Order: sequence, then structure tokens, then C-alpha cells
Amino acid sequence: MASWTRAYPPTLFQDRTEAGRKLGGELLAMKLKDAVVLAIPAGGVPVAAEVAKKLNAPLDLVIARKIQFPWTTEAGFGAVVSDGTVYLGRHADGLSPEVVQAQTEKATEQVQHRAQQFRQRRKELDLSGRTVILVDDGLASGSTMLAAVQSIRNSSPQQVIVAVPTASGSAVSLLRPHVDGLVSLYVHPNHLPFAVASSYENWYDLSDEEVMGYLQESE
Repeated sequence: MASWTRAYPPTLFQDRTEAGRKLGGELLAMKLKDAVVLAIPAGGVPVAAEVAKKLNAPLDLVIARKIQFPWTTEAGFGAVVSDGTVYLGRHADGLSPEVVQAQTEKATEQVQHRAQQFRQRRKELDLSGRTVILVDDGLASGSTMLAAVQSIRNSSPQQVIVAVPTASGSAVSLLRPHVDGLVSLYVHPNHLPFAVASSYENWYDLSDEEVMGYLQESE
């Protein structure tokens, strides 16, 4: 008897550009008014660039980074944003205050360095009263995006919408109470392991130069 296996989760997108085009089409159908698109660098930038093109909306950044566990770079217990916003998830409860502080300070330094590099002379957009669409290439735990949402709320937007090509079910559950809308083209079942990269055929870490190139193209 013949046997077969299917890769799961399925490869959904060729690359971040294709994912951004599909996501942009979904958002365009929502007929959002006075929208501005904010990308979480680095992976969210090419996705957001395509969304901004589709919506004919300005593109900017919200610079956030997960707070990593000291023993791995693959997982974290919270996130920080360049404006000083800090979100600590439930896994922080199992760590000593010294470890939490040290890892938070490390993430903050990295965020500030990235902000200085990407911002340069780029002026931040006025978000007051606008529809803010926060974009990343996917949501694993959702903690980085939640920190970004909390940061953006301080700018008094009319509404905050999270938009991603792919997400874990747990991340969607975490974020939904904190946003006015959440769009994910694919939500992964909670009972199966999930990695954002598995949804993309062509996946790699973007360089700072590539990020700057997308931003300059959008000006």
C-alpha cells in the first residue's frame, strides 16, 4: 500500500512580498479610512510595504523586540518598544527579578540601537485619530505585537488593527482583547507546533540595508 505525508503547516506563501500582496487585498476590502501602516522590523517590513502600496497609505515603523530567555534566542517572555513600553508575559513569573531586569535592559539596548539606525532623519507619523495597521510577517507568541499595540495606544489612534499573513491560535487569543480588529490569512491550530518561517517557501533574515531600502522606496 502506498503511503504519503503532507507537510504541516502548509507552505502558504512564496515569500514575504507575496504574503503582503495577499494581506493587502484582504485589508483593501475592509475599506479602512485614513489608514497608516506600521511595520515591525525586520521581517514585517516587506509585508507592510506591499500592504501600504495596496492601500495607498503611508508606511512607518514601530520598533519592538522580544525579551529573550537567557538560555535561548528562539523564545522570549515579553517584549520592549523603542518608546520604553515593556510587556512581560506569564513566563516572566518563573524568573528572578535580576534575570528579568538584565534581559529587559539587553532588549532595550537592541531596540534603541535599531531605532537610531532606521529612524535617522525619518520623522514619525502623527497617529492621532487615524486607523493604525500593525504588520508583521507572522505571530508566534504574540508578545512583541502586544507590546507594539500598547505603545501605539499612547498616540491616541482612532483604531488599532493587527494584520499578519500567519499566526498561532494562542497569539490570536492573546491579542484579540487588545485590538479593534485582527486579520490573519492563516491561523494555526493550537495543538500543533508552529513556526512563522514554516509558512514561507523563501525565508531568510533581512539585513538592515534591505529594511532601509524598503523605507526609502516608500517615501
